[in-house]
Amino acid sequence: MLTDRAKEIINGADEKMQEAVLFLEEDLKTYRLGKANPAVFNSVVVNYYGAPTPLAQMSSITAPDAKTLVIQPWDKSLINQIEKAIIDANIGLTPSNNGELIRCTVPALTEERRRELVKKAKSSGENAKIVVRNARRDAIDLLKKAQKNEGMSEDTEKEGEDEVQKITDKNVKMVDELISAKEKEILTV
Repeated sequence: MLTDRAKEIINGADEKMQEAVLFLEEDLKTYRLGKANPAVFNSVVVNYYGAPTPLAQMSSITAPDAKTLVIQPWDKSLINQIEKAIIDANIGLTPSNNGELIRCTVPALTEERRRELVKKAKSSGENAKIVVRNARRDAIDLLKKAQKNEGMSEDTEKEGEDEVQKITDKNVKMVDELISAKEKEILTV
């Protein structure tokens, strides 16, 4: 039976692993797939009076149709900085403004860009798996230290390791599912 200390270590590892999966999920939403999605601007940061500020915190971003994104800044004097930030973010969109708002037409993805996105998604998935495996390693190290220094029984330590491995397998499987779903979405023309 697991002790409170073992459960605490396992829950801490599970939390770190789930955070990695959630981070990957959010990251994958920012991929531009040929249809307008305001989430592509999540990584755009604008120099707002000397402070780097996410675009979403200084404007309203909408998708009036499947091929257009409209950014309406709350402070019209920032239109040029916002345009520059969009270009600098290298998200594949070209902004144009009319003095009031900025429009970005979403071009269709080329085959080459699709392959790049798949490669990027797989790389992000691999990074998430590294975080999951590091959390597993840290938890197992803590269990071994607890057995050695805190008097945890060897059976409890082994049971804790088994539990950590189950959680690791579950989270790695979730990462694989997210990546294969995103790959399918990217490659669907």
